[in-house]
Amino acid sequence: MNSGDGTTRQPKTVEQSTPVIVIGGGPTGLAAAYELTRLGKETVVLEKLHTVGGLARTEQFRGNYFDMGGHRFFTKIPEIEQIWREILGDDLLLRPRLSRIYYRKRFFHYPLKPLDALRGLGLIESILIVASYLRWQVFPYQEEISFEQWITNRFGKRLFNAFFKSYTEKVWGISCHKLKAEWAAQRIKDLSLKSAISDMFLKSAGKIRTLISEFHYPRRGPGMMWQAVRDVIERQGCKVYLDTDVVRIHRNGDGKWSILASSGGRNTRLDGAAVISSMPITEFLKKLDPAPPDEVLNAASRLRYRDFLTVCLIVKKADLFPDNWIYIHDLDVSVARIQNFKNWSPSMISDPSKSTLGLEYFCNEGEDLWNLPDKELVSLASRELEQIGLSRRADIEDGCVFRIPKAYPVYDSDYREHLDVVREFVAGLDNFQTAGRNGLHRYNNQDQAMLSGILASHNLLFDTRHNLWEISEYQEYQEHMRVGKGIVFADTENL
Repeated sequence: MNSGDGTTRQPKTVEQSTPVIVIGGGPTGLAAAYELTRLGKETVVLEKLHTVGGLARTEQFRGNYFDMGGHRFFTKIPEIEQIWREILGDDLLLRPRLSRIYYRKRFFHYPLKPLDALRGLGLIESILIVASYLRWQVFPYQEEISFEQWITNRFGKRLFNAFFKSYTEKVWGISCHKLKAEWAAQRIKDLSLKSAISDMFLKSAGKIRTLISEFHYPRRGPGMMWQAVRDVIERQGCKVYLDTDVVRIHRNGDGKWSILASSGGRNTRLDGAAVISSMPITEFLKKLDPAPPDEVLNAASRLRYRDFLTVCLIVKKADLFPDNWIYIHDLDVSVARIQNFKNWSPSMISDPSKSTLGLEYFCNEGEDLWNLPDKELVSLASRELEQIGLSRRADIEDGCVFRIPKAYPVYDSDYREHLDVVREFVAGLDNFQTAGRNGLHRYNNQDQAMLSGILASHNLLFDTRHNLWEISEYQEYQEHMRVGKGIVFADTENL
């Protein structure tokens, strides 16, 4: 099992006659269940939503498919890509990537293109950006504690203020000097002004994830993948319960677990030999019985999340703009990112004479924006879309809203010390693994989420000691994996 300080200890052998209970039917939980059932272990999945996929689910409205965030299928782990291909086959499309930044009433290609950037910024501003970059290369921040310091050391202060500050603060809701540098180091590792400019002119063999020019995508959105995984594991005997909320998690003295789950107003008790959880670790600790010590609950209460909502619009125009998505850096509007789902896959839309968009608003659950009635949010999104110049309000035919709580673990200034307390406690729970973005309170992508679920299942079934808390750092990327054959991963004791 994992310990909070990165050391390891011998896991117990999970009893074979009792199922493993997986809490959460997103990429993490379904990948764990996929691996467990493939290895012949009885498994039960509990998902509180009406569908599988979690943060990567696909919602429907009037026959159209809407991705909750825009999920690219890109990985450097061949075995994860193999799973994707085995599950979806020809329904896994290879799509070109086009994304732009909206800044100062202009659109800039991202990744940057030389003439486009020069034309949009102007010669003088471009020279000042390069001068700022050189100044911070010579006299950088000696310590990189904050996101602002990390970005400035790699791009210069002027480019930070232009292309990073406004969007980042819109997404996270906190100042860039309060956001920890490790989020940038994890999310955009190896990216700098030098690497970005080099990529304009040279084709890099080791393409940075942020700059990839194409990606795979399910024909009808990421939910198509997770529904297909559900079908596969159910055929193998796994039980997947939707609309099922975990009420209480009881740890028995013999190392076994009992889950009290509620569905349709009725409570059911499920007994398990072990538990893999991808629910928010803060929520897990609140529902744990016996309750954790007060200092653990207090530390968990200090961990914060950022929520967002997607306003989905149907527009009476076949072609609005060519991008898959656009980052909105303009502070005159509240929207942070706009998805054009037809450009992700033509099969996402029911009527090819129209377009469907997803306007993403980042906020905290309970704030005024979160609580706005759907009708007012559709009106706001329509108005801002016209203000940016992407569509006329008169062309908006209809819309709906989907709210996504606890979408992003927040890396604020003191989150690490609180998370360390939580990690130390969780390390002492027998036959238990917490995994995934919210289970680890750590930002990750779909492939990393899947990997954490698979490794969690191995930690329970085999003599492995994978440190899931560090998986997103390690996954640059595991080169000795053999997931497909069910063989324990090699060279991962320090993972």
